Parts: sequence; structure tokens; C-alpha cells
Amino acid sequence: MTIILGIDPGSRITGYGVIQCQGRQQRYLGSGCIRTSADDLPTRLKQVFDGITEIIKQYQPDQFAIERVFMAKNADSALKLGQARGVAIVAAMNANLPVAEYSATQIKSAVVGTGRAQKEQVQHMIQQIFKLPAAPQADAADALGVAVCHHHTFQSLIAMGGKAQSRTYGRYK
Repeated sequence: MTIILGIDPGSRITGYGVIQCQGRQQRYLGSGCIRTSADDLPTRLKQVFDGITEIIKQYQPDQFAIERVFMAKNADSALKLGQARGVAIVAAMNANLPVAEYSATQIKSAVVGTGRAQKEQVQHMIQQIFKLPAAPQADAADALGVAVCHHHTFQSLIAMGGKAQSRTYGRYK
């Protein structure tokens, strides 16, 4: 059994989603948002770090996955997002968690089936996948999507490894 913590980083709102996986099965454990309250960036970054550190203590994940930064039109926003990502990664590394990174396109493809999906589509699919009574808030749904993407990627690697081994054994028998 593996517990995956997915993070959708932001300097104002950081989404998190925690799932438990066994084989191909996925089970929802929790999700939410870390909302920063300070006006200055250093304090907001500390709040993100402290929030993720607390979530790690609470859920004790085995894996950590985070969305990669994309270059937006606003360079200042992209830099702040990168800094929020950085403190999230440091929180994971302080807990000795392996860190995986996925692009928004990879995450949307894993959850919805297309890399051009809208936020509402991701929210809807996350609600369906985990049979939640309501769609999670957008940032929490995105974070759950990161965790789902990581699980699918991990399962694909296991399957490819197994097929590669069976092909190898098949050739040598």
C-alpha cells in the first residue's frame, strides 16, 4: 500500500490531495487548500512550507508529486509560483520523500484523457474517480489530479517492467 501526496503549488493557494493506492486501486484520503494570509511573499512561503510539513506529518505519505511550473505571460507570477514549488519540494525532501514532477498536460491527460481539459472537467472527473459527494475546490482537485497522474505513471512503469521481463524470459526460454 502506498500513500501519495499531490501538490498544486501557489503562493496564495496551494492545493493538496492525498490518496492511498494498492495495485491499480486508488482511495481518497483527504484534500484541501493551504491559504496564505500574509501580504509579504516570505511569510506566505513560510505558511506554505509549514502547511505542507503538517500535512506530511498527518498523512505520512510514501510518495510526493507536484505540478511543474509553466511559463505564464506574467513573469512575476511565474517566479512566485516557482518559489512556492520550491518550498513545497523542500518540505518533502525534509521528510525524505521521493519527489516526482508532472506537467499540467500530463496531469489532465491522466485524469480526463486530454491535456487540454478545463478545470471544471478535472474537478468532475476527480469527483467521479473517488465517488465524492461534491466536486472538490479547483486547487484541491488539481492536487488530487497530480496524485492520480503519479499513480498512473508508477503503474505504467511497473507494467512496462513486467512486460520487459516477460519478453526477456520468453526469448531465453
